[in-house]
Amino acid sequence: MNARMRTLVAAALVAGIASGPAVAHAAPAPAPASPPASVSSEWRAASVPAQSVPAPTVSTPPNAAALEAAIAGLGPQHRDATAALVRVGGTAGRWQGSSGVSDIRTGRDAVEQGRFRAGSVTKAFTAAVVLQLAAEGRVDLDGPVRRYLPGTVPDRYGAVTVRQLLNHTSGIPAADGPGDSFEAQWEHRFDVTDPRAQVANAVAKEREFAPGTAQHYLNINYTVLGVLIEKVTGMRYEDAVGARILKPLGLHGTSFPGRTGTRIHGPHNRGYQAIPQADGSRELRDVTEWNSSDRWAAGDIISTTADLERFTVALFSGRVVPEDRLEEMFTVPDVPDRVSGKPAVMSAGLSRIVLPDGTVAWGKTGGRHGYNTAIGATRDLSRTLVYSVNATDAKGQDMNRVALGIVMAAFTK
Repeated sequence: MNARMRTLVAAALVAGIASGPAVAHAAPAPAPASPPASVSSEWRAASVPAQSVPAPTVSTPPNAAALEAAIAGLGPQHRDATAALVRVGGTAGRWQGSSGVSDIRTGRDAVEQGRFRAGSVTKAFTAAVVLQLAAEGRVDLDGPVRRYLPGTVPDRYGAVTVRQLLNHTSGIPAADGPGDSFEAQWEHRFDVTDPRAQVANAVAKEREFAPGTAQHYLNINYTVLGVLIEKVTGMRYEDAVGARILKPLGLHGTSFPGRTGTRIHGPHNRGYQAIPQADGSRELRDVTEWNSSDRWAAGDIISTTADLERFTVALFSGRVVPEDRLEEMFTVPDVPDRVSGKPAVMSAGLSRIVLPDGTVAWGKTGGRHGYNTAIGATRDLSRTLVYSVNATDAKGQDMNRVALGIVMAAFTK
């Protein structure tokens, strides 16, 4: 891929990160050339009759060599990441790989089935629960938020609807926080945040724009949705997601740490943030333990690549959200992005990415310090992708280069 195409892919993906059985059973296939020693990988072709998937968006098997190269050589010496876990699936075949170390102190290999902070991938789960409630007639997407949460949204904001929260067109500004710098956030990493206090802080400000006239991707929209889920279901947000999605799909490696939780329970790869030093070297600071209550329904979930793959396939297949409501997740509002001025790309819980070759993918990225995560797929599930990259600047302005390489190898020819 040439430099221009690489830039276009990166731009499309950065726009998206601003702020049952997983797939068909596979049959053995000839193994590709042996991967580098630092990469653990697996590839096999799917035994799905060609006529069962007419005109697939992606018809070629995953490029094993390109995927292996994308995650080769990770560890404390690598500029961008200490580890990566990748699953590529779809009707044309599967590939699975891991690279790097689980702990820079011990140098042990990355835990291939490890758990990780999935950040804003949480929004796909939150949106799915809201759309389930809409399908049950318990929530009207065009109804004003104040119908369900009286007194939450001020009259001066106008009639902010549930749909506008889902697709980030509400005009509600972000709540105050410790600041954008890593050091500021590090000092407050164990703070416990009350989501209702966040909402009150945000709506005390003037609205950013009239509801429905622009899109601004902000966590506050999904914080309000988390509060709405609790009000409508009478359950804690975490319990509602568990009962409606995690348990039915058997996502046993997926959980929420809770308001006071700081650890990733179960096997996992530790996360690190690179801190530049005065002598030109860098410190890899362990950022694995962190309280994410300030992200809550917008970015608090912990999961595995296997669970997120299962969720993605079930979601796109209509087994999580009923078909008559699922279209909300594949509908982007016809408004400009408030920051870039370009057309909006976010839908309800997902984002649309058009790759340079014309391939359209849908998915959600997430970033927490030490962890970059993504789920993605073509609408027909001919290609799916889930990755977790232990990025050493996971909240940086630019997309992590290892993650970008994974996406290009998974979706581009």
